[in-house]
Amino acid sequence: MISKRAKNLSPSETLKITAKAKQLAREGASVISLSAGEPDFKTPAHICNAAIDAITGGFHGYTMNTGMPELREAISEKLIRDNNITVLPDQIVVSNGAKQSIGFTILATINPGDEVLIPAPYWVSYPQMVKLADGKPVTVNTSFANNYKLTAIQLEEALTDKTKAIILCSPSNPTGACYTRSELKELAGVLKDYPDVLIISDEIYEYIVFDGEHTSILNAAPELADRTVIINGFSKGFAMTGWRLGYMAGPKPIADAVAKIQSQETSAPSTISQKAGIAAYTGTMKPIQDMVKAFKQRRDFIVKELKSIKGVECFVPSGAFYVFPDIHVFLNKTTPDGDKINSSTDLSLYLLEKHGVATVPGDAFGEPTGIRLSYAASLDDLKEASKRLKLGLDSLK
Repeated sequence: MISKRAKNLSPSETLKITAKAKQLAREGASVISLSAGEPDFKTPAHICNAAIDAITGGFHGYTMNTGMPELREAISEKLIRDNNITVLPDQIVVSNGAKQSIGFTILATINPGDEVLIPAPYWVSYPQMVKLADGKPVTVNTSFANNYKLTAIQLEEALTDKTKAIILCSPSNPTGACYTRSELKELAGVLKDYPDVLIISDEIYEYIVFDGEHTSILNAAPELADRTVIINGFSKGFAMTGWRLGYMAGPKPIADAVAKIQSQETSAPSTISQKAGIAAYTGTMKPIQDMVKAFKQRRDFIVKELKSIKGVECFVPSGAFYVFPDIHVFLNKTTPDGDKINSSTDLSLYLLEKHGVATVPGDAFGEPTGIRLSYAASLDDLKEASKRLKLGLDSLK
């Protein structure tokens, strides 16, 4: 009764670990969750008020399938204002979260057997989305020494005549690394010789940048606009994860194809969320700036604490709210109970079950020598988590 397509997919490892942590907490265990990719801040008041006004004002019906014209106009204006990128409103499709935007973009552009390059570590859903479209995800392993960023040489070596797309994520989930303008220019220099390769640029963490400013590949190489799709949304930058609002912005033929798929699968997202999205992009950014300031303080703390643990290596991430330390020295070690740590998954389960700290194993992101920790948690929680991590890792022999 179950399709081969469904059987071929793997469940999200981040959601799986988060669910296990919540289960242990319900059972009475003391658990600090550093697994979820979710800001621990509330959605800013002016955004919430816009949604309340929409509810009380009777704005309860369907909108255009591609999203309200007013919201798409606000997104277009935001792209010019914040990113110096020109995308017309009719090149934008608003969806139920950036995740859906990525999935529908892949469905709209990838045929069976097409290869999609995905630098690793990668967000867990990228390969599964490609599989869902009957494409072939091709992982390109990056290095800790280069902060897990793809180099032009690696890109050149990975491209084939079957390559139809590449997915870039900056700031990165799971590493927090950000590509610089010069690095993106080098990648673009390679891609210019492959005119049939689509670039999917996931920029959902663009507002959470600590060192310098966010740079899109279209800032480095505007000539690639006719084959670049920008993915973005409101979940991370505005602490709006539950509002489910995202969008794709790209070439009109791709936007039209995505709109066609969306019209049959979901139609436009919540009218209330769309009104909130307009407020987010047209209102004050002060709450966001305060949130980013707090994230930077937490980043500095957790990196310092991780570096103080013998055997852990960790670079300073430039954005998002994750650290992705190298933990390879703990693989093949043994717990005090005599269990062997054969993988980063074993390590994450050990830290969760024995020390009450939820992390996500690097196995889920295509990099078995790392683990992802989210510092979207209070400083008090991070301090306690650091103590538990140190105890747990120092106990391995």
